[in-house]
Amino acid sequence: MSDGLVPEGGPTRPAPTITFQDLSDTPAQTPLDGSTPVEQVSGVLNENSPSSTFSFELVDMDPAQPLYQPVKPHWFYCRRIESKDLWLPFSREDSERLEQACTTICVTGGNEEVMVAVEGERYDVRVLERQRYAVYWDQRPSEVRRCTWFYKGDKDTRYVPYPEEFSNSLEEAYMIAVTLDEWKRKLEFPSGETVILHNPKLFMQYQPITLQDEWVSSPSEQTRPRTVKRSVDNITAEIPDGEPEKIDHLVFMVHGIGPACDIRFRSIIQCVNDFRSASLSLLGSHYRRGQEEGRVGRVEFLPVDWHSALHGDATGVDQDIQRITLPSISRLRHFTNDTLLDLFFYNSPTYCQTIVDTVASEVNRLHSLFKQRHPEFTGAVSVVGHSLGSLILFDLLTNQKIGSGETEMDEGHRGDPSLLTCDVLEEAMCRMGLQEHLATLQRVDLDLDSLALCDDTDLAALGLPLGPRKKILNFIQKRRLLHEGQQGMVLLAPGLQAPEDPSPLESLGQQSPGTPPRQRPLLRGQSSTSAVDYEYFDVGIGQTNGGIAKGQVSINYPQLAFHPQAFFAFGSPIGMFLTVRGLKRIDPNYSFPTCKNFYNIYHPFDPVAYRIEPMIVSEVDLEPMLIPHHKGRKRMHLELKESLTRMSTDLKNNVLGSFRTAWQSLVRMPAPSLPQTEEGETSAERSMIEIEETACAAVRKESKADLWTKILEWPKSPSFIHYFQGVGEPPESTGSAEEEEGHQVQVGMLNGGRRIDYVLQEAPIESFNEYLFAIQSHLCYWESEDTALLLLKEIYDKLGVAFEQPPQ
Repeated sequence: MSDGLVPEGGPTRPAPTITFQDLSDTPAQTPLDGSTPVEQVSGVLNENSPSSTFSFELVDMDPAQPLYQPVKPHWFYCRRIESKDLWLPFSREDSERLEQACTTICVTGGNEEVMVAVEGERYDVRVLERQRYAVYWDQRPSEVRRCTWFYKGDKDTRYVPYPEEFSNSLEEAYMIAVTLDEWKRKLEFPSGETVILHNPKLFMQYQPITLQDEWVSSPSEQTRPRTVKRSVDNITAEIPDGEPEKIDHLVFMVHGIGPACDIRFRSIIQCVNDFRSASLSLLGSHYRRGQEEGRVGRVEFLPVDWHSALHGDATGVDQDIQRITLPSISRLRHFTNDTLLDLFFYNSPTYCQTIVDTVASEVNRLHSLFKQRHPEFTGAVSVVGHSLGSLILFDLLTNQKIGSGETEMDEGHRGDPSLLTCDVLEEAMCRMGLQEHLATLQRVDLDLDSLALCDDTDLAALGLPLGPRKKILNFIQKRRLLHEGQQGMVLLAPGLQAPEDPSPLESLGQQSPGTPPRQRPLLRGQSSTSAVDYEYFDVGIGQTNGGIAKGQVSINYPQLAFHPQAFFAFGSPIGMFLTVRGLKRIDPNYSFPTCKNFYNIYHPFDPVAYRIEPMIVSEVDLEPMLIPHHKGRKRMHLELKESLTRMSTDLKNNVLGSFRTAWQSLVRMPAPSLPQTEEGETSAERSMIEIEETACAAVRKESKADLWTKILEWPKSPSFIHYFQGVGEPPESTGSAEEEEGHQVQVGMLNGGRRIDYVLQEAPIESFNEYLFAIQSHLCYWESEDTALLLLKEIYDKLGVAFEQPPQ
């Protein structure tokens, strides 16, 4: 089709005038060979062109002509990828909302613009303007179409929708043909295109010869038509499922160096879109029961872009760097200036302040805008940082302060203040969304005062589920703190007493200069009676030396508008930067002032990632926690590698055990049974070395001869079942003792005493060459389903929703 008929990404022009011609009696004009359109189609069908992927479907005509049924439209939007326009369908829910809005405008005849929120309310569509606008980030608007007719040529991988007015003209011609039962109708357009309606299921479009490429010499290629389809149901379009309206958790994702985030040089917006899609798919497979019961909605991921602000016209840093850049190897130098220099900018007093301010202000802006568009949202908020973005978030969270009016660290957000001032049980339960459990509490004559005296055991005895119990206990705790006037205190994990309100310096383990020493607060856990000293933290990452962090430039850290529930670091160099700043170790008692959980997630081949746990527990060699595969347990090649290692160890232990038993039998033989020497001593005392050498030689000979026999007989041994049991079974039935022991190890307070370092499992192809996949491993987190599942599991565990392993 010519460019004048289907404009690429621009507004649609009025439909051209169509001339109808009945081809039932009159043969169609063919400038090449005089054949009819049907003969042309047959010729193309019989032609075997190696360069053509075009095919037709032979249709059996029904003797009874069906009545005309209006076509059901579906809405599409245009996305430009690599200088090409790609038309993608909206979900069925979004398409129905757009169609309802369009129908309302047509019925009322109004000229006022109507805005429809689509794609999880991350985009707004202006129905009259036919444009799609991003809500949370800067992006060029994209064209939107109400699509009914589609075409596909030889070089097209998917069907392309016609402009709306042109589709309306085709639909009108189709309605006439069906009503009058007159087919083989030829529709000619002023631009030269021709569409022939051969029968109710076969429609072809022919392009004018004058618009063909001059290099095309084959007549068959010049006349090769395009396939035309009516309705989205007749094309192979993957219509996405609609996203759940309920949002359980909000996550902000901060990128690292450079404008590109993955190996395909995509932006942070596209990478976060893929991560969001992976999480939606995992929720449907691993939390299906929770979705069916209405306890699981979705997790919203929003990108945070700071690179464009740093390299924009406001700072002028790109122009300054360009003036001093050498002209040689220009592409490499441009890549260095655009990406690697971000590391040096972050260590600069001027540009570090710009980066930190941009990240904090962008996160706060997105949080405020999200709350405006989702006023019913009551979930918690978490942050994710990749590469340098994780270091930026680490420094931000390290320098946060406890606000005088912030009392909801456990939930990670500011809730409704009126909820804490409720004096009636009915009102409090309604505001918490627990109306269905109100009758249970009223049955035992509970009011707000008596409810405040209940603990988790009492609520469980009443038959309340885990989720409502957690909400009620959290409400009781915050209401108690409000009544006691302890708004400025640091909230700790359940079972810990809060210390006196420390100053900003003392909250990080440092005492303000010139202030008298305060009494050390004692924090006691449920099962611990030892005092923890929170006064002399020498962590090296807090505000020291008059507000200058150790090893960092002197900047002012802005404050976030919320308290994050968790901080996830992807491929993070935090450990390396802390070491370079002069930090030897992190005190086990140190934690972020406003964030309780910290997860350091990395790929084993990531050249940028570093560990955190050895800086906290240096005396114990802890292996990182292995992230399970999203399909269950370990990857097969890792299981096989571990099993072979255990098998060789077992063989070695069996050989040494046999030698040890034989040696002990020789040594323990009674002395009279041994021959006497000339000096009257036993031969065991004089020939101990000879016996040992002889036994070792025999063992070596036996091991060489029987090694392969033992290996071949290994599958028949009982230990084989022990080592290989559970391969391919659900992880809940095959949890190893080492994994359980790893979960029980206490590693500081950065993650509330839980493990911090989590390592992904490399793919089988990656295990062949670590260096070949090194760069790719640093950029793999955006499409890693294992990483997304770990985030979902940590998020929904706190909401009391059980994890489900789908059947293999």
